Amino acid sequence: MPVGMTLTKFLHEEQMRHPDSSGNFTSLFSDLVIAAKIISREVRKAGLGGIIGAAGTKNVHGEEVQKLDELANEMFVRTMEHGGHLAAMASEEMDNIIHVDGRYPKGKYVLLFDPLDGSSNIDVNISVGTIFSILRVEDGRNVTEKDFLKPGMEQVCAGYILYGSSTMLVYTTGHGVHGFTLDPSVGEFFLSHEDIKIPERGKIFSINEGNSRHWLPGTVQYMDKIKSNGKEMTARYVGSLVADFHRNLLKGGIFLYPADRKSTRGKLRLLYEANPLAFIVEQAGGAASTGEGRIMEVVPGELHQRTPLIIGSRADVEEAVSFCKAPTA
Repeated sequence: MPVGMTLTKFLHEEQMRHPDSSGNFTSLFSDLVIAAKIISREVRKAGLGGIIGAAGTKNVHGEEVQKLDELANEMFVRTMEHGGHLAAMASEEMDNIIHVDGRYPKGKYVLLFDPLDGSSNIDVNISVGTIFSILRVEDGRNVTEKDFLKPGMEQVCAGYILYGSSTMLVYTTGHGVHGFTLDPSVGEFFLSHEDIKIPERGKIFSINEGNSRHWLPGTVQYMDKIKSNGKEMTARYVGSLVADFHRNLLKGGIFLYPADRKSTRGKLRLLYEANPLAFIVEQAGGAASTGEGRIMEVVPGELHQRTPLIIGSRADVEEAVSFCKAPTA
């Protein structure tokens, strides 16, 4: 499809390729895009609107909630709940699943989302983002938490919205990865990156080296190797997962948040962060691993389960995993 096509037209063309489609997914995605536009607007004016800084509460993970976290979460719920396409939602910021209000019809999808990843960076004007994942459920029945506890392979759609120098939406439905950039003057996303492919091997590594004192031997050995071999590797770490992942997706490289002595089960959330990004990177030709196995094959045991994450260019990920799996003396 031609670069410059509107997202609305792109979704319509995709729907036409599936004659049996009811249009429910297209309508659901359109509602999601509206939420993204609202959050993008609020992020742009955050410094003037008194919505920068901490809200004075902690979320289910014990992390300090930012004012924009609360706003983004509310915008997603309010925008998505009445469309008739969702049976329920789950947010990284909330303890339990969010049932669709009884006043509204229920659909055959559930939505999982991290409303504002990297929000602690907003007061210093660093890029933040929204990550989302969509699963299908049986129509016409009450949804429970169990319906959300599915491996990443069962996702029907995953994506993220990056709020940076421009606002960009990147998503996949299992048929490649496509990126759209928001033109705020007309309020529409336009196709800017068609069929994104990550390089087989990259020159960038992204890891929080402030945690190096907690690293396991495999991580230490891998980092020593990539810093000492003949190939030039560049360190790039923003501390905003969406921003780090997006750069590496386009340029090639590897992002690591491995298990360590401090976070033995990993730090990132499986359902809200790792699974959707793993779906995207695999569709772009890359790989995502826990360090022991494929992220997309992990069967979740709880809604807010954490996981190690090694993600990016396939050859780089495979090399890193080989060090994680290697026996230590």
